[in-house]
Amino acid sequence: VQLVESGGGLAQAGGSLRLSCVASGFSFNDYAIGWVRQAPGKEREGVSCITNSADSTYYTNSVKGRFTVSRDNAKNTVYLQMNGLKPEDTAVYYCAAGVCGVRELDNGEYELGANFYDYWGQGTQVTVSS
Repeated sequence: VQLVESGGGLAQAGGSLRLSCVASGFSFNDYAIGWVRQAPGKEREGVSCITNSADSTYYTNSVKGRFTVSRDNAKNTVYLQMNGLKPEDTAVYYCAAGVCGVRELDNGEYELGANFYDYWGQGTQVTVSS
């Protein structure tokens, strides 16, 4: 099983990056794929998740309207388009295969978990300068 991220790097605030995650060694079409990030000294944070058939996508509140997740099942690849980058987006970004762990909140919104995944990539560093 392999999940290989690419596309990270250094960007200026307001800029864009596109992360890719190429999967192999498991039945890609059967798994939701999530993006999880971890900044130094902070806990893992679920950023986005897309279901196996791409019929649903989920985002943490801080990236809604700026990040877009998509997948190409023919290429075993998931993408995370990140626009309007902010310094607080600086972190190591991991892609992971599993289920989109979503908890509905009383206010009608949802919380995206970071630990509902069976397989993980090695991560790619994203650094956003102010």
